[in-house]
Parts: sequence; C-alpha cells; structure tokens
Amino acid sequence: MVVRLLQGNEAIALGAIKAGLGFYSSYPITPASEILHYIANNKKKHKIDFIQPEDELAAINQIIGASLAGKKSMTATSGPGFSLMQESIGYSYMTKIPIVIINSQRVGPSTGMPTLPSQGDVLQAAYGRHGDQQVIVFAPSSVEECYTCTIDAFNASEISQSPVILLSDALISHLYETIDIDKIKIRLIEKKTIEFGKGRRHFTGLLSKNNIPCTRARKYYREMFEKRKKQILTTAKKFKKYQYKKHKKSSTLLIGYGSIGRIISSLKEQYSIFRPIRLFPIIKKIQDIAHNYKRIIVIEMNDGQYKKEIERLLKRKVHSIPLLGGDYSLHHIKEQIKRVR
Repeated sequence: MVVRLLQGNEAIALGAIKAGLGFYSSYPITPASEILHYIANNKKKHKIDFIQPEDELAAINQIIGASLAGKKSMTATSGPGFSLMQESIGYSYMTKIPIVIINSQRVGPSTGMPTLPSQGDVLQAAYGRHGDQQVIVFAPSSVEECYTCTIDAFNASEISQSPVILLSDALISHLYETIDIDKIKIRLIEKKTIEFGKGRRHFTGLLSKNNIPCTRARKYYREMFEKRKKQILTTAKKFKKYQYKKHKKSSTLLIGYGSIGRIISSLKEQYSIFRPIRLFPIIKKIQDIAHNYKRIIVIEMNDGQYKKEIERLLKRKVHSIPLLGGDYSLHHIKEQIKRVR
C-alpha cells in the first residue's frame, strides 16, 4: 500500500495518464495550471506529447487534431478559456471526435476573481454551444474523485465518441488529500482508431451522410440528431454516479455537487443529502427520491443554475441557496437553510 498526498489537479493529471493520455495541450490559467505543470514535468516518463499553445482556441483545436491522429487527448482551463472553447466543443460533437475538457471554475464573468471558487459554468457546460446537443458532465467532490472522474471522462468520451467535460472548481482543484491510488478499482476503454484513406470522412463540421455534405437534408438531420442523442444517453447510463445519504427523520433534501456537495455532507445528521457526480445528463433517480421530501434545497456557488434544472425535471417548487463571490461558509449555509420556507 502506497498512500500519497495529492492535490486535486495532480489527481486529475494522474487520472488522465492512467486512462491513456497521449496528447495534452493547454494554456496556463488559474486555478487549473497545476495540471499543465504536472504533465509537462512528466511527459517523457509517460510518453505524452505536450504543447503549451498561444491560447485556449489553439489548445482545444490541437487536442481535436491529436484525437483524430489516434491519441487520447485532453485540455484544462478555467472560465475565460472555457468560453473560448465552446465552438470547437460543438465541432467535436458534430464530427464525433472524443476529447476531454477540464474546467476548474472560478468567479466570473470575464477575468473575475481568479483565485476564488465558483460553480458559475454549470449551464455553460451543458448548453454553451449553439445547436441542440447532449454532453456528459462530471463534478468531483474529492481528490480521489478527481482521479476516478477523469478516467470516467475518458471512458465516456470513447464510448460516446464525443467531448466530455469535467467541472472542478478552485477549492477541489487545490485541495490536498491522502489517497491510495493502487487500491482504486478502475476500468479502461481503448482508443478507437479512425481509419483514413478508405473513402472520405467529412471533418468540416457540416452535416454529412456517407461522408458527403448534405446541408439541406432536413429528414437526415433529425435522424442523425436522434441517433447521437441516444448514443450519449446510453453512454451516460453506464456512469450513473451519485451519492445519496438518507436521514429517516428529515423532511428536507439538500442537493449539492462539487465542493459544495462536499461541505454539506457534514449536515447528514440533520438532513438528507443528494450529491450528483454526473451532473449531466441529470441523474433521473432524483425524481424517485424527491417524492419523500417536503423541502428540496439546491445549494451551489452560482445564482441557482442547477436548481433551475432540478425544478424543471421535478416539476415542483425547488428552493435555492446561492453562494456568490467565492463564499462557502458552512455557518452561512446552515443559517440560510433555516430561513427557507
């Protein structure tokens, strides 16, 4: 047994390496930079092709190209860089190119508050691109989950042939915990190679059928959309990850994810707690669980983004405790819960 003291970002890097990372490109940005540092310092040991490009636009397109060339590929960034990547994430989805994107969230908009945690990119992760699409999104709450969720992200990406997003935040990314990586049970999905030279495969992002652009084929677009949607949802079912702690005497269910899910876990002696690890597609189990509670409160470091998604799913009133400006005080959370009626 080898117990290691690891930072969240280091665990993400190690998870990517374990999953078979072959190419990494990212532009330095707080609070994700330690992922870049770790991979840059260990690229020769693990035979990883590494580039620090001129910006995040280059990074996302470089990992798409590397994936096409047969490498499992990843980038990491924070809010401003994640915004720049949206168009290419949509391109990756349309052309069925698997990639992994890490977003260590900080307070925004714009440059915002670079060293303080936030969960303000939740809806952007799910819906940030133009056009209809489904994206698998994970949100770890511990250093160990940073490791396992990164591996899950690579596996889900290969199975679904699509981009997969991992949402960390400044608190989780910079958290240190001891873990025994060798004891963690994992499974690995091999990289699917894309064969060139056999006919034509279309990579411009246009709608195409049998590798031929068909931008006016409305019926085929609907068929393609439903096929891709089913592919993503079927893949997501293989990663039905959540944590539910039931308190038999509680009529209140708290919902939190990421660093907030971690913090509210200390309230398990007073309330029931549901912590989604796969944020999107939303874990449908919450529909069955919610029937048992009078009050449902979503606590998150934004202005109620995930609360709106839960409310839409449950079709009932859901309360929100928004934590803005990097504030994650447990005392403040407890006081706000008491005021919810």
